[in-house]
Amino acid sequence: MPDRRNELELLAPARNADYGIAAIDHGADAVYIGGPLFGARASAGNSIADIARLAAHAHRFNARVLVALNTILRDEELDGAAQLVHEVYEAGADALIVQDMGLLELDLPPIELHASTQCDIRTPQKARFLEDVGFSQMVLARELSLSEIHQIAEQTTATLEFFIHGALCVSYSGQCYLSHARTGRSANRGDCSQACRLPYSLADAQGRTIAADRHLLSLKDNAQTDNLQALIEAGIRSFKIEGRLKDLSYVKNITAHYRQRIDAIMDGALGTSGTLRRASAGRCTFFFTPAPEKTFNRGTTDYFVRQRSADIGAFDTPKFAGDPIGTVCMISRDSFELATHAELNNGDGLTFFDTNNELTGLRVNRAERITNGFRIHPALENGRCPAGLTPGTTLHRNLDQAFERQLGKKSAERRIPVRLRLEETPDGLALQITDERGVSATATRACPKEAAQEPERAFASLREGLGKLGATIYLAESIELALSTPLFIPASTLNALRRDAVEALDTARSAAWTRPQRRPAAVPPATYPDDTLSYLGNVYNRKARAFYERHGVKVIAPAFECGQERGEVSLMITKHCLRFSFNLCPKQVKGIRPDPLVLENGNDKLTLRFDCKRCEMHVVGRMKQKRTIPLHGPKR
Repeated sequence: MPDRRNELELLAPARNADYGIAAIDHGADAVYIGGPLFGARASAGNSIADIARLAAHAHRFNARVLVALNTILRDEELDGAAQLVHEVYEAGADALIVQDMGLLELDLPPIELHASTQCDIRTPQKARFLEDVGFSQMVLARELSLSEIHQIAEQTTATLEFFIHGALCVSYSGQCYLSHARTGRSANRGDCSQACRLPYSLADAQGRTIAADRHLLSLKDNAQTDNLQALIEAGIRSFKIEGRLKDLSYVKNITAHYRQRIDAIMDGALGTSGTLRRASAGRCTFFFTPAPEKTFNRGTTDYFVRQRSADIGAFDTPKFAGDPIGTVCMISRDSFELATHAELNNGDGLTFFDTNNELTGLRVNRAERITNGFRIHPALENGRCPAGLTPGTTLHRNLDQAFERQLGKKSAERRIPVRLRLEETPDGLALQITDERGVSATATRACPKEAAQEPERAFASLREGLGKLGATIYLAESIELALSTPLFIPASTLNALRRDAVEALDTARSAAWTRPQRRPAAVPPATYPDDTLSYLGNVYNRKARAFYERHGVKVIAPAFECGQERGEVSLMITKHCLRFSFNLCPKQVKGIRPDPLVLENGNDKLTLRFDCKRCEMHVVGRMKQKRTIPLHGPKR
């Protein structure tokens, strides 16, 4: 098995092949993408042909394509899933992202296996087990601290992956059943209804209101920019950006931002990196300045990486409000004045919180500069400025039109540095070209050797001609002219020699690229850390049951989606604690008891119970729709 412990991988999302190609061009070492089915994002499926197209582009830079097949599967879906794995493998996919352990009981190609976030990896024991059954890479739970990550890293040789940016699921991944309980749409089947983003009211056991109509289960977005060095030191080697449903601007901007930050760490600008190297080839040039705050976010938090902190919730709105840019100072019927130091443009999107604390948006139709800011002529509804906009209102910008225009054009270029060496042969010339990883190729061409009449000009001309690699993915890092005497070489001869050398290097690099293979499972089979699995084990098919039985589990309950949990159960388990958020934590306030609280959304009520020993909150309820699905799934 290749040892990737000295490589740092930037892993970016790809909604489709074009987004994946853009992510590679903006510095991703790997991308993850859904296939036609079973990819945990119902609206982000892709054809086999598109995966093949993405893999062909990625492999030119030694980058990888990871295909997400990370839903839990019904029995009648297993054969189709196995066939799909063979198809994506033949298309060039480098790894498969898996949640359902039933897949490991099937006849699969030797594709590398990665454990999905839904595997809920929080302990060294779980990580070691997954390594022993054949997983080469695993994404750790977002809720872990640096010390917990380090403890896992000490006990596994698998590549550890961690989410560094994007939306946060409030529940432990794979342990949220709220959507399925309320709507029949299963998050573990790729169809989450995002019940966590709804407004709720919070009351105590006596019915007293603590908070009303706020988005109490909605979190700010993850942002680990300032923790990258610490995460590396803790053992993380793959840095994952969330966002397979995000737009292209997000993919370009966020990938470029983290590419620059990780490069700076490895180049020593932000700390020592020892022997760390990039997981793929090439360097990026960006034609814009990355700015994470300009693309969709709900505010930012580093979550629990540096232990529990206050203000991780996005309680006011689950939408993108944008950065505050100024204050309204005067309003007329069809325009208003904004005091701001920001540069505004026609087409910008602005937001504000109205008198009901609801986020309201408007689009700038025309921005006219005035002494202390801008006069804004918004795109009007009913011929008037939006209701609720008053002097003193703070405005935010959630769409920077100038920035979006930059990203709408060619915004990055990725090139692989190469060394060129031109030397004489008995009947002509040879050009050797070597990439940054030592892969080399040589092209030769017979030609007359005519001494140059102007030696300095001849050398300059040769260097200029050899360095014309603009139509390729290569960039001349150095050019060595190993000639006994300056020669006059016609441009046509030099161009043909350069083209042949580039084609030979393409071939050599393609031959040198090796796809990672599946890690062999331990023999005899490793024992699962527990001998009992509740519905939280997400066992949805007979193959998954057989897997756990083979690994020592004695009692196996069916997945929640089977509909066999009749009473109240934990529909969500989360480190986010509303007692802590409202200063009602028994560990903070002497004398307060961790009594249950109640969440209400309309007529829907959920009980909150608190496990203070583990610092966890359980959202408790029952299946709203009485449906019983047998373990093997519904009959057709």
